[in-house]
Amino acid sequence: MKSLLFSRFLLLLPWVLIVIIVLDIDSSRAPLPALAPRGGGGIGGSRPAAGRLPPERRGPEAALPTIYAITPTYSRPVQKAELTRLANTFRQVARLHWILVEDAATRSELVSRFVAAAGLPCTHLHVPTPRRYKRPGLPRATEQRNAGLAWLRQRHQHLPPPQPGVLFFADDDNTYSLELFQEMRTTRKVSVWPVGLVGGRRYERPVVENGKVVGWYTGWRADRPFAIDMAGFAVSLQVILSHPKAVFKRRGSQPGMQESDFLKQITTVEELEPKANNCTKVLVWHTRTEKVNLANEPKYHLDTVNIEV
Repeated sequence: MKSLLFSRFLLLLPWVLIVIIVLDIDSSRAPLPALAPRGGGGIGGSRPAAGRLPPERRGPEAALPTIYAITPTYSRPVQKAELTRLANTFRQVARLHWILVEDAATRSELVSRFVAAAGLPCTHLHVPTPRRYKRPGLPRATEQRNAGLAWLRQRHQHLPPPQPGVLFFADDDNTYSLELFQEMRTTRKVSVWPVGLVGGRRYERPVVENGKVVGWYTGWRADRPFAIDMAGFAVSLQVILSHPKAVFKRRGSQPGMQESDFLKQITTVEELEPKANNCTKVLVWHTRTEKVNLANEPKYHLDTVNIEV
């Protein structure tokens, strides 16, 4: 009799153990959190917006004003190389949103692929320059900068103030020190600083006395209202939003005068905020890539693979 009971006990034991294990697993299983929707929607094919930080980056960075960098770009052999250099800089800057505007009727595949892989909060826009404005001697990138301004205003028009942020115009052939972004982030209205390798000189700069801009050290037309390069100033987002008609003008504008024509609409020389140690440090350089020698490039593609450069 004992042997019979023992054999039945051994027969039932595995099933009892299985039931215990299953009940233990079910009781310890916690409900899964709901998945948040992925960012990246918006005008112009935006990647995740600069204002939406992942949880691991919320903290000191979340309190920083966002820097919006408007970069006009156009198709040429060095385009991808220029954008790569610029992206490598921007990736090291906290709370930066890149507004990349192509001079084209449609988004190019090259720039679209570049933006997708850049790993940056980026808005990719496009607008062509009318043919009549492509003649030598006329201002360039006017339509592209204005498209960036329009996107910025549209993005923020329905959001309540205050909206901390700073805008600057980052041409794709310039070189930037990371210190420059620390300087511009505290811009209250319009800030200024020197630019290297511009105007036929080693540098140009605002002349500062007692913390105020009183003149311009420049190699070209010191009589300009704002004798400054496009890379030499930043504007508070609040100023951009409070001056909705401030744009870069085509009619009556001359080469080298676009900066003055724009700044006259939003500020005065007396209101400018000197940065970079009272405008005595160069933190941005107007570098230009050497013209590429493609004399040996075949007229028709001869390689067995098609490589994007």
